[in-house]
Formats: sequence, structure tokens, C-alpha cells
Amino acid sequence: MKITDIEVIVLRVPGIDDPCEWGEDAVIVKVYTDGDIVGIGESDTSPMVAKAAILAPETNLYCSGLKRLLIGENPLEIQRLWDKMYWSSNYMGRRGAGIHAISAIDIALWDIASQYYQVPIYMLLGGKYRNRIKAYGTFIPADKPEDNREIAVKLKEQGYTSLKFGGGILGDDPDVDIEIIRNVREAVGDSFELEIDIATKWRTYGHAASMFKSLEKYNLNWIEEPILADDEKGYAKLSGITSAKIAGGESLTTRFEFNSFLKNAQPDIVQPDITRCGGISEMRKIYDLAQMNGTRLIPHGFSTGILLAATVQFLAATEHGDLMEYSQSQSPLFRDLVKNKIPFEDGYVNVPDCIGLGVEIDEELLNKYRID
Repeated sequence: MKITDIEVIVLRVPGIDDPCEWGEDAVIVKVYTDGDIVGIGESDTSPMVAKAAILAPETNLYCSGLKRLLIGENPLEIQRLWDKMYWSSNYMGRRGAGIHAISAIDIALWDIASQYYQVPIYMLLGGKYRNRIKAYGTFIPADKPEDNREIAVKLKEQGYTSLKFGGGILGDDPDVDIEIIRNVREAVGDSFELEIDIATKWRTYGHAASMFKSLEKYNLNWIEEPILADDEKGYAKLSGITSAKIAGGESLTTRFEFNSFLKNAQPDIVQPDITRCGGISEMRKIYDLAQMNGTRLIPHGFSTGILLAATVQFLAATEHGDLMEYSQSQSPLFRDLVKNKIPFEDGYVNVPDCIGLGVEIDEELLNKYRID
């Protein structure tokens, strides 16, 4: 079997020059083979940058678009092709968007392999540890602190026993941050599991440390990305300031960045995104590093049902992969792009025994939001 083509599809809900929120754009790849098997993948990144990384011609032996490297190759040789893409995009792809693009293709290759061998992806990864995975819901908070009470209560009523909120205005103003958190905590009760995602907006160790102490009384389970992952010393100094755990790493790629982050930043929780960190192949190595460093791995995931399906298959095949993120985005790309999106039910998502990712794409919706 050989790869015959790679299609890159950019999706965007707002106009091209309009503001865009998390979950409102996406880049999807379809890897075609001469065996009539098509693999699908995605990356939660800047879609047009990822598209360029895949479709670019060769500039030199270290600076090649990914598509030209894969045409004619056997898609079942997943690790060899990962290494080929990594080496041959060395100048522009060793971190960041270049690895995001590799991630999307890698997920598609695992989708192909599962279809070829007719066993679930989790079986190719070593077997299934669990039939269901606990999920926490993530929402973008409303601008008015008091409006978040209703959001949180409705999610609790849906069966969520753990909630996280971040993005929007959270992190912009300390007083508003405290008011949003206070309102959500009061709405769900003192014992309910609650997390916040600051998206690095607290910027510095000093400000983050002050906020950690101010929020101690709200009994947060974890505080995510208080500062940039680049500030490894800042992360390390934040550890132990309060009872809240420190989480981060969604912006990092490859085992190399995660190895440094785990050893030097010493987070309580590390959060690689399977569509950014290097795909399923690299996620396995990052998981092993986290285990060796005594750090819990809880993947980041706030995009389409493709990401959701890949994350579920990966976690099902990991011994300690027992918690995942479940987006509450109202974007049609999350709600409807995958017509058979894995549902949240009574606090958990069930692990489907499907062949491949098992996603059924709504082609009409895909064409509606496609940007050529």
C-alpha cells in the first residue's frame, strides 16, 4: 500500500478578518492510499500555517513540505515516516507549527493502520486498559462574573463532576478573575472539583504567586498555564505555594521539550495536546517521560470530534490515562463536524471498539466552512 495524496482542509467559522475564538477554526488532513483506505487527522493550530508546512515545496534537504516526503511511501511505516518528516523539516518544523502539521498526518496514519489491520487503534497501541474514561467539562467563561453561575450549574446537572474554565477575559484583571472564580465556586458547592486555565495571562512568577495565595480559599483542583511554559524556574517556584496543583504544557511539542519541562518546571500535571505534540506516536513517548518523572498526564483537547476520538483511543491504551477534557464549545466545528462524535454520558466517555478513528464527517458542514 502506498500514499497517493494528502488533502489539507482549512475550516473557519468567522470571516477571515474577524476575531476567532478557540474552537472556531481547524485544519483537517485526509491521507489517501492506493488501497482505497483514507486516514483523517487534525491539528489545533493556526490552520493556514499548518497547511503551508504540509504543501510547501522543498527549499533544501532540511526544509521540505511534508506532503512531498510521503507520496509513494507505505503509510503503515508510521514511526519511520515520523522520523523522515521530522528530519527533513528540520529548519522550519522541529517545534511549533511544523510539529503540529506532523501531528495531524501522524493521527491519519494511525487511522489508516487500524483500518488496514482491522483492529482498534488502542489494540495497535498495546491493548485497552479501560472501557470508559472520566471527563471534565471545559467552558469559556462569560464576561459578567455572575453569568457563570448558570453555566456551571447546567453542566453539573448534565453529570459533570469536574469542570474547568479559561479563555475569554479570565486572566486579564485580578479582581474580575476572583469574582468569576467565586461565583462558579458558590454555584457548584465547596466539594465540587474545579480547575481554571489562565492561558499564561498572569505572565510572571510574582503575579502568579500572588494570585495563587488569593485563590487558596476557593479550593481549586489545579491552576493551568499560569505563566509561559518557557519560564521553567517560575513554574518550579510556584509548586507548593498552595494546595492547588500546577498544570501546563499544551503549547509544547515533542519529547524533547517535554523532557525539559518535566525535569525543570516540575509540574504536577502535564497536558500535551495529541494534535500538537507530535501526534499519537510522540504522545506515547511523552507519556512514558511523565511516568518516569512521577507526573500525571491529562491531555489537552479543545477542538473537533477528530481530536476527541484520537485522545480517547490513546488514553484507553495507557495504564493511568483515566481523565480527559471534554470541550463545551458552541462552535459548529465541535458540535457537528463529526456526526457521530463520542458523547459524554454520566461523567464519562465510553471507549468505542471502532476500526480507525471511527469518525463520520459531515461533508456539507465541512464545505460550508472551508476556506480554499
